[in-house]
Amino acid sequence: MNTPALPVISLKIERRSNHPWIFQKMVVKPTAKPKPGSLVDIVDNTGVWVGRGFYNGHSRIALRVLTEDPDEAVDEAFFARKIADAVALRRDCLHLDETTDAWRVVHSEGDGLSGLVVDRYGDLLVVEFFSAGAFRHREWVYAALREQFPGCRFYSFAEEHVQKQESFDFRAPPAPEPSVITENGLKFRASPGSGHKTGFFADQRDNREFLARFTAGKRVLDICCNSGGFAIYAKARGGAEEVTGIDLDEEILQIAGKNARLNDAKVKFVQADLFPYLREAQQRGEQWDVVVLDPAKLTRDRDQVISALKKYNDMNKLAMQVVSPGGILLTCSCTGLVAEDEFLDMIRRAAFYAGRTVQVLKVTGAGGDHPFMAHVKESRYLKAVFCRVL
Repeated sequence: MNTPALPVISLKIERRSNHPWIFQKMVVKPTAKPKPGSLVDIVDNTGVWVGRGFYNGHSRIALRVLTEDPDEAVDEAFFARKIADAVALRRDCLHLDETTDAWRVVHSEGDGLSGLVVDRYGDLLVVEFFSAGAFRHREWVYAALREQFPGCRFYSFAEEHVQKQESFDFRAPPAPEPSVITENGLKFRASPGSGHKTGFFADQRDNREFLARFTAGKRVLDICCNSGGFAIYAKARGGAEEVTGIDLDEEILQIAGKNARLNDAKVKFVQADLFPYLREAQQRGEQWDVVVLDPAKLTRDRDQVISALKKYNDMNKLAMQVVSPGGILLTCSCTGLVAEDEFLDMIRRAAFYAGRTVQVLKVTGAGGDHPFMAHVKESRYLKAVFCRVL
């Protein structure tokens, strides 16, 4: 290799895993500390070269391994190759362009680029940095994306808690013009920079489509409806008789209303906290044939998983109580720290407390444009469970 020598970081252990994350406690503190996000070579405690990737002495994840091939340089060409592979998966294997112009382009570890997420909304590419390494080498990322999407617009950001954990500063630019995207013949407006990620979640695409199979002529309630995806599918694609979407956030409901109008879909959007709304509905004896419950992430903290599960239990119990006997409940969790088996066990308990019996029809997650490596389960975050409530 003709590349300049990289700083070398030593491990305190033998490397017996191919997981891309190596935590701080496993790493020997270097005397000359490379800047957060620097590229380094990694050797284990026997002095054997084991990988190459990003180093960050300030982060809990000290090393993010990008390659285990000693002859593979991590340079601009590496990023171009990885991003081209990621795009080929979506276009040539999943054929996403046939149904939508909104899809995840890069799914972090799932595409071998730890700490980088890229979403496409028509001509707008939203780049989110989760690591100092991805941020530090952003010009390589932009160049690779321009190659795949000539003439695209960019909007980049990093959440505050990430910048703090990873020790970098990035002030997001002003919000760009919203992009109107098409998905399965329906139109939605994606509004990055509005304080709601993008105002649109492509990860639920397949679940929206599947839900529409149950909604013909039915009464539908979409709890935590966000920008109206499930509600609009139920009405415009599924032929629902009546659809109500509730959310606590007034601003996102305005976007939802615009999305409904884009599709000539008559949906009633209500600003409400789900807990009093569902309790009052139950007291009135009101029920819906199809209920969707898709709350925002409940925790990022491993210590808070038990309390998150309790909250899921409370909201699912209330949701089950307003499903007509034999009706459908789609319940979701995007809290990555809550495992699928824990979520299913919560559903069992919620059904018991609701005095209902739940028949699980399908357990699914994000679409194929959100792949996860078998050895890196952290990339798998979304759980979506289609149930029949008896």
